[in-house]
Amino acid sequence: MQRINEILDAKIIEHNKQQEKRDYLGVSSIGYDCLRKVQLQYEGKEAEFSASTLRTFDIGHRLEDLVAEWLRIAGFDLRTRNENGEQFGFSTAKGRIKGHVDGKIVDVSEELKQFFSHFPLLWECKTLHHKSWQETSKKGLMLTKSLYFAQVQLYMAYLSLEQCLFTALNKDTSELYFELIPFDSEAALRYSDRAVQIIKATENNELMPCISSDPSFFKCKMCAFRKSCQKDLQSITH
Repeated sequence: MQRINEILDAKIIEHNKQQEKRDYLGVSSIGYDCLRKVQLQYEGKEAEFSASTLRTFDIGHRLEDLVAEWLRIAGFDLRTRNENGEQFGFSTAKGRIKGHVDGKIVDVSEELKQFFSHFPLLWECKTLHHKSWQETSKKGLMLTKSLYFAQVQLYMAYLSLEQCLFTALNKDTSELYFELIPFDSEAALRYSDRAVQIIKATENNELMPCISSDPSFFKCKMCAFRKSCQKDLQSITH
């Protein structure tokens, strides 16, 4: 029966490779701590994900839909699609920077109004394993998940929203964590400048710096773009 797993994994990886690649810099990647990784993704270089990782991505998306359903039951007027049935999003820099948000909260029940002062709210949802969820629930998003913090700040900037209700689902216990995040114009500008820097460097055929020059560094070893990264670095050293 192990052969079934092998066939399934191969088909999932093959299916992912056949998907249309982005031709823009996604806001969800701008906050990565490695600028080279962001650039490689923007360039459309092939990422190598295991079938297990791809399944984890899919599960996360499905669970986010379930969390949205729970919030609606609780009294949130949560919209995840616009009037045309499309995901909320934006495009800037002549289409070179784009973002798609999980949703907008346009109103809440009277019972919930005491917690909110601005509408609409950005809604962003993530699913986390227990250890990561615990860390974020104790210390907050800004101190524990810079990637997601950058994402929500840029979303709020480009969609002219003042607050975000960040929601994290613990995939191990099904607990939910809520954090109301205010718009930080300085942080949004910093991350926006970062995106422009990456686009300009790419246009000038310049490589952005890697988080480490050592390919055995643990983050480099885990990176889905490690082969493309090492290939590009070798091409400028020989």
